[in-house]
Amino acid sequence: MAKEPFELHDVVEMKKAHPCGTNEWTIIRMGMDIRVKCNGCKHSVLIPRKEFEKKIKRLIRKGA
Repeated sequence: MAKEPFELHDVVEMKKAHPCGTNEWTIIRMGMDIRVKCNGCKHSVLIPRKEFEKKIKRLIRKGA
């Protein structure tokens, strides 16, 4: 099984911007669904893993 490109607390860039204007998100929970938190307004969203993998553009920085 291949290692996924993202882990907990990573900051990722999504293809579409959030309504607050930023497209940087921090991964705060991983499982079948992935919870991400907007780095602009701190709103969190739960996204199914398959959908998240389609919407991610790139990894900005690794988490601590």
